[in-house]
Amino acid sequence: MILVTEAESSAIVTPELAFAAVREAFIAAVAPGAASFPVVLAHGSNPQNRFTIKSASGAELAGLKVGAYFPTNDARGLPRHASTILLIDQTTGRIGALVEGSAVNCYRTAAADAVATDVLARPDAEVLTLLGTGHQAAFEAQAIARIRKLSRLLVVGRDPFRTEAFVEKLRSSGLPAEAAAAEAAVRAADIIVTATTATAPLFEAAWLQPATHISSMGSDSQGKQELPAGIFRHASLFCDLPEQSVRIGEFQHAGPEATPTAIGVVLSGDAPGRRDESEITIFDSSCISMQDLHMAKAILDRHAVSGVAFS
Repeated sequence: MILVTEAESSAIVTPELAFAAVREAFIAAVAPGAASFPVVLAHGSNPQNRFTIKSASGAELAGLKVGAYFPTNDARGLPRHASTILLIDQTTGRIGALVEGSAVNCYRTAAADAVATDVLARPDAEVLTLLGTGHQAAFEAQAIARIRKLSRLLVVGRDPFRTEAFVEKLRSSGLPAEAAAAEAAVRAADIIVTATTATAPLFEAAWLQPATHISSMGSDSQGKQELPAGIFRHASLFCDLPEQSVRIGEFQHAGPEATPTAIGVVLSGDAPGRRDESEITIFDSSCISMQDLHMAKAILDRHAVSGVAFS
């Protein structure tokens, strides 16, 4: 078995690697024979410590990702989040490779939104509104800035002090960030990215302007919600995996008539993306294991362990 530690994988991963791997994963997820299996939501001996298991198989890869959220780590001075990817050796059924990938997961999540935004947002989109000021939000901002030249980056947060600190962090990395109120930021946006753990809408449907693209990544279990349900019937809906999105993703709030399109079908050229300049497009990223498998393979392709490669 090949082991790639957190230190090793975080030294290898780049935005470019993540973007390419996730784009391949979206297409692989809709290829004939691909399968994404039901998500397992679980918890540790302390119920507030949770972990999720997502698994998939495709033409070349099979395996799973365990994503953990342990708030009790605060008392130990450790990160709350952890991510571990296991690739199955399909000739023996044993674990062929294990990749510790907490940093990899952050790049992967942001890359998913960037890949979808790149194909769905208007080419001339230049104003990004980012709702959320957490750790993941910074990765989201950097990923979108790589695919569109931003003239403004409007940050909406609940805590004014935390928001200002986050804005300064983005500015120090060269991004044109500024704090903004939710209504003004949504009305001004060409692109909206939501990166929160919200269980209620972050803005009102009336604030949304025609031609806006939204990438939502926070809803990954029942009850979570970032977007007002009223916008869905007036928008074109896309996601990573339709059956998962309507069950635990943002489109669980879209009603039984919702039929989101898998972004992989758009990327493969088998379905249209944005159809006109005034269209509102929404991408829901509930996160699928196929992304993790392709990220792990990309990491392994750049990682040498005694000359042994995963195949």
